[in-house]
Amino acid sequence: MKWNARDLVLAALFAALMAIGANITVLIPPVAGVPLTFQPFFAVIAGLLLGSRLGPVSMIVYMLIGLAGVPVFAQMLGGIGVTMKQDFGFILSFIAVAYISGKIVETTPSPSMKHFFLAAYAGLFVNYIIGTHWMYMALNFWINTPIPYWTTWTSMVPFFIKDIIFIFIAALLGERVFYSIYNRQRPAGRSF
Repeated sequence: MKWNARDLVLAALFAALMAIGANITVLIPPVAGVPLTFQPFFAVIAGLLLGSRLGPVSMIVYMLIGLAGVPVFAQMLGGIGVTMKQDFGFILSFIAVAYISGKIVETTPSPSMKHFFLAAYAGLFVNYIIGTHWMYMALNFWINTPIPYWTTWTSMVPFFIKDIIFIFIAALLGERVFYSIYNRQRPAGRSF
């Protein structure tokens, strides 16, 4: 993989946006020990705009900065100890979110708005699958706070409502910015 200076700047920008998205709601108390963040939005946008290679790299950079001790994770946390928290699975999932979102758009010859929606919501689905399963495992096996499997999922409802709305915006924004950045022709028959 060979990246130019622009690519590296974009990866760094999205790593910084993840830190902002993690802490923009720092005054809102966590639900079920998981803080409310705007990180799924930025992870999806990273995938849509940077693609399936550079998007995940930006998420890896964000994660490594936090694991090195810089307080970029939600609630201004950082350090290796975060890996034992119930919400670390969501941080891990952002790598897959960016990859899936980017891959769907990249593999579509002329992506239309529906492809951006598919990519964005597929990324969100991956976020919840990985993150919620990690939370269940963490609470039941190493945090020693047993919780039923379905209770873990129902505790995610407030996040899901927020994310459904923001991922819709991410898909709209991603589609518009994508065609501006890459100077491509939008597919015919677009309704907007």
